[in-house]
Amino acid sequence: MNYLTPTYFFDFENEDIQHLIKEFQSDSLSQKEKAIQVYLKIRDGWRYNAYQINFNKEAFRASEISQRSEGHCLDKAVLLTTCLRGLGIPARVHLAKVKNHIAVDKLIEKFGTNELTPHGMVGVFLNEKWVKSSPAFNASLCEKCNVVPLDFDGENDSIFQEYNRGGNEFMEYIEDYGHFEDLPLDFILQNMKDHYSQFFDRPAGQMHLNIK
Repeated sequence: MNYLTPTYFFDFENEDIQHLIKEFQSDSLSQKEKAIQVYLKIRDGWRYNAYQINFNKEAFRASEISQRSEGHCLDKAVLLTTCLRGLGIPARVHLAKVKNHIAVDKLIEKFGTNELTPHGMVGVFLNEKWVKSSPAFNASLCEKCNVVPLDFDGENDSIFQEYNRGGNEFMEYIEDYGHFEDLPLDFILQNMKDHYSQFFDRPAGQMHLNIK
């Protein structure tokens, strides 16, 4: 499989993505340093919002996501994967089902459950091995939830904060869907339909919950 090429979704040849990664293209940075720095940029540069999802195909393109100020975990996983490939670092999307245990009242109110699926993270190939990273939760949101922001060192899997600072359970993975060379949009949509069928009755297949 080829984890370096552009695709419809991972469109790193787009000028907006090239502008986004320009600061990381210095020859003085190692591949690991580039991966860490672009991870932090995506983690904190786009506020996490689980409550606004556009199911149209175009909305999942990295160049489209780059124009927004916020995104859900899939948006941020697509954007990070695309930026890494644009920097010559092999990357792939990895999907799973997760359960949140903190600040879940709105999740349960809107989704009927505290399970989120599919949750998007990113596999990165560095130093001859694959490591996982999850840029979903921006640092300011983590502070609000009393959780240590999730860092990525380029050497170890970094996919969730198991507990908050108070020792209470924060997040757990309950099902692993595996990794993908390209964004599996059909799988994602079917997965969402299976778990959140009520939202697909809305006009144009969009849901805009905009919870503040």
